[in-house]
Amino acid sequence: MADLSVRINRLKLKNPVMTASGTFGYGLEYADFVSLDQIGGIIVKGTTLQPREGNDYPRMAETPSGMLNCVGLQNKGVDYFCEHIYPQIKDIDTNMIVNVSGSSPETYAECAARIDKLDKIPAIELNISCPNVKQGGMAFGTTCAGAASVVKAVRQCYNKTLIVKLSPNVTDIAEIAKACEAEGADSVSLINTLMGMAIDIEKRQPMLSIATGGLSGPAVKPVAVRMVWQVAKAVKIPVIGLGGICNAADAIEFLMAGATAIQIGTANFLDPAVTVKVRDGINEWLDRHGCASVSEIIGALNV
Repeated sequence: MADLSVRINRLKLKNPVMTASGTFGYGLEYADFVSLDQIGGIIVKGTTLQPREGNDYPRMAETPSGMLNCVGLQNKGVDYFCEHIYPQIKDIDTNMIVNVSGSSPETYAECAARIDKLDKIPAIELNISCPNVKQGGMAFGTTCAGAASVVKAVRQCYNKTLIVKLSPNVTDIAEIAKACEAEGADSVSLINTLMGMAIDIEKRQPMLSIATGGLSGPAVKPVAVRMVWQVAKAVKIPVIGLGGICNAADAIEFLMAGATAIQIGTANFLDPAVTVKVRDGINEWLDRHGCASVSEIIGALNV
């Protein structure tokens, strides 16, 4: 068996397979289907400083080779997470990582500071694709200045591994990744969902309550692989790749493009055990090709 362990700064993963936020709940929901301790890292659903109700239904719509969602970060807030969820997940034998969202650099920072006090949460993932009310509804992740402002604020009060999740709805994602790196990000993860829309032609109405939503699933994978490849060449910090990964071959594409680890999202809805199957598939591929370690194929694209 090959050595599947990888490092994201101080964070050691037993294998490069992680779950994407919003698709795996708090991990507990999947415990009957897969051994959680066999996953390299679990990124729990988005957490905000204050509780959020999310958007009205319908929130999801199936599309060819993918799905749209506009859940809207529904959660009970960081204090509820610390008091009620953390005690249930703190002893799971893998890296439990919290996805953090906010409406301003200050709310991101305060949320991160509270999670920083939790001994068994070794990292957070900043979602900088949320609405930025201070910039008229734009997303922090669509400008270098916006992304940098959030990372800087969080870095000042958060001492553990800091991953920043990047939006693909930009002109040059590599420049935004570099802005995050400059302000102290330990890693970047990409891509978040692509903005999309679907219409019910009989009702002449959008299929989602707020008209548009995030597109995920196999349809986005070629875009995601391209962006991971571009960002991995532009930064020195580790890159975590995600977007449409359904099997080991998909994951290996991201690793060869330069990702140190990968996240699986939408595929969890189709197969709750897909993470472990992908881990095993990566190992089988490495054994078949005479590789002693997964590190041998990270960034090993012949271009």
